[in-house]
Amino acid sequence: MEYQQLITENQRLAVLKFLRDDNDYTQNTSILQDGLTAIGLDISRDKLEMEVSWLAEQGLVEIEHYRTVTVVKLTGRGLDVAEGRARVPGVKRPRPV
Repeated sequence: MEYQQLITENQRLAVLKFLRDDNDYTQNTSILQDGLTAIGLDISRDKLEMEVSWLAEQGLVEIEHYRTVTVVKLTGRGLDVAEGRARVPGVKRPRPV
């Protein structure tokens, strides 16, 4: 597997985990971008928007647009993937705690 693919899979899992840890399972992409940068998975806004759209296509998140803000909400399936109960190719499998 290529290095960039490993980073992408880690970024996708991290987004799901950030959403899982939020009280209402929802964040905007600005906060998600800051969170990814804070854990060493720096990502451009364009790439993050692309990855969030990919996660939505897989049924792991739902997206709503409010003017210039993109809001992302975790789905039940996304929660299962974030916690390792389900697997989706293209998303890193979480390690046991």
